[in-house]
Parts: sequence; structure tokens; C-alpha cells
Amino acid sequence: MGIIKNLGDIVEPAVTIVDISDPTTVNAGIELIDQDAVQLQSKPLRARRVIAHLETATVMFHSSNLRLRTATSVRKDLLAYVTFGPQARGTVNGLAVRPGLMLAVAPETEVRFVVDAGWEAIAFLLPPQDISAHLNARQREGAFHIPQGVETLQIGAEGARMLFDWGKRLIDAAVLEPALFDGGMSGRVAAQVELFEMLLATLDVARDFEPSRSDRTRQAQTRIVQSAENHALSLGGSGIYVTDLCRVAGVSERSLQYAFKEVLGLTPMAYLTRLRLHRVRQALLAANPESTTVSAEALRWGFWHFGEFSRSYRDCFGELPSDTLRNKPESPGKQP
Repeated sequence: MGIIKNLGDIVEPAVTIVDISDPTTVNAGIELIDQDAVQLQSKPLRARRVIAHLETATVMFHSSNLRLRTATSVRKDLLAYVTFGPQARGTVNGLAVRPGLMLAVAPETEVRFVVDAGWEAIAFLLPPQDISAHLNARQREGAFHIPQGVETLQIGAEGARMLFDWGKRLIDAAVLEPALFDGGMSGRVAAQVELFEMLLATLDVARDFEPSRSDRTRQAQTRIVQSAENHALSLGGSGIYVTDLCRVAGVSERSLQYAFKEVLGLTPMAYLTRLRLHRVRQALLAANPESTTVSAEALRWGFWHFGEFSRSYRDCFGELPSDTLRNKPESPGKQP
């Protein structure tokens, strides 16, 4: 059973559960966010996304058993408030995740996450006009504003735990009893009322987070990594020299190497090789086996030694690139 939010809208399930074993398919079949992921460890990935639609708001849960780099943006007409599980470790735009932290993310704004094993996070997605209406009606507009870009808020360890625990209870109920959400609007409306009351109470005590000197250093390193990555992707399979990455990022080779090791745990060339492997896999998954060859896609992304390419590909994804092209895995499984 699905839901229709407005007349003419596409019918979508009220609860969607997606178990993800392939980082290159993380964006498949999702309408609320755009997401790109790069797996930073050569081990089997077990990630999960659960989406529970309420009345106009949506609650989204993410978890991962491996270290990942993700670039995530909320699509237009939605803003996001993100809270993290008590065991979550990683960085958000270079800022270390810690107790009491919450993100406020404007529509169509990209957030760079580097998440460690055991990651759990919950995002509350809602139309900006909904929260504005509540704030204006309560005459609290002076204390609040719709986020501009990505804003980091300090809400206290207890407040963050309560908000995450509430979201996790809702997600657990959606997984165990999806009929509670599919069976009619009453359950979703009741849950949304609770969500807004908790969120508004949390925002009432929120204050801007003041990064430390070490935080600002890590944020600067993250910007170095992002500029180098963007440049490498713009070249596709063309030759990528560390010299060019240093020039684009405006840093020395030593600073470039240190930034990549600190942010991603890999050297620049090791990470960019892994990134290009992910792009080859995406191309093979989208290709027609009758008109595409593995060697053509490998060359397009700068791999000329096919033996080394195949070994690296298998280490990263657990299968040969020829197997990917011949036997495309099913898209991430969805459960109603």
C-alpha cells in the first residue's frame, strides 16, 4: 500500500527499507536525497536505509558497518535536521561528530560525511514552510531561522540522545509494523505532531556550535580533499598528477598528503584510484553488455593495465568487472 500526499502525486510506499551491499547503487530508487558513496575499506558492505513518511515530514535512518565517504544533499523544497547515534563516529564537512551535535541543512545543500563502522544517523526532512508556520504562530521567529547552507547546532548530549532515540523508536516501529504507517493517515499525523513538538523544543535550546582550533584545521583539510577530488572527477580518465592537485588545492604536496590521510585514511592517489573504480562500476551497471566492454570503460577512467585493474576491482567489490557487466546485481532490495 502506498500514500498520496497531494492529488496527482506519485504513489510511494509509506515505509521503505533498503539494505545496501554495493556503494555505487546507494542513490538508486530514492527521491528525497541525492547521495554518492565511496567505500574506504575492502570488506563486504552492510548498510541500511529506512524511510518512514509521515504527513508532510519524513524520517530517514542510515547505518553502515564500514568506513565510507558520502556526499549527500537534500532535494529542493525540503530542509533536514540530522542527529546521530550514541556510537556514531566520523566527520561532517570535517567537523568531528560528538555528543550533543545536530545539523540543520538547507534544501539542495551538499554535506560531506566520512563515517566509521557502527554509524547511525537519523534525518528529519520537512518542508521549510511547515516549520516557519509553527515558529511564526508561536511568535518565536526572532529566536529561529531557516538554515542557510549547513549549520551546526549544539543541543546538549541529553537533548540529542532524546531526539535520536525518538526517531529510532519510530524507525523500529516502521520496520516491525509497517501497517501502522500504511493503514491510514491517523498514525502518521500523530507521529508528525510528536516530531514537530520534539523538534521545536530542541531548537528552543539550540545554539550555534563554536568549532575549536583543531576543528577548523580538520575543516580546512576537508576542503583541500574536496577541491582535489572535484578536480580529479572533472578530468575523468585523463592523467591526474599530484602536482595538479597541489596547484588546484593551493597547498604543498606534504599538506595534500597529510590532508588525505587525516580525512580519508588514504593517500591521494590511493583514494582517487578507489573513486575511479567506483565510477567504472557505475558505468558497467548502467551499460548494455552488447555494446560496451570492460576494457573500454576501464580506459575511459584511466586504467590501462587491465590485470592490475581487475585485481583492484575484485578487491574493492568482491567480483571481477566482467561479472558485473554480464550479471548485473539487482538494485537494492526494497521491502514494503
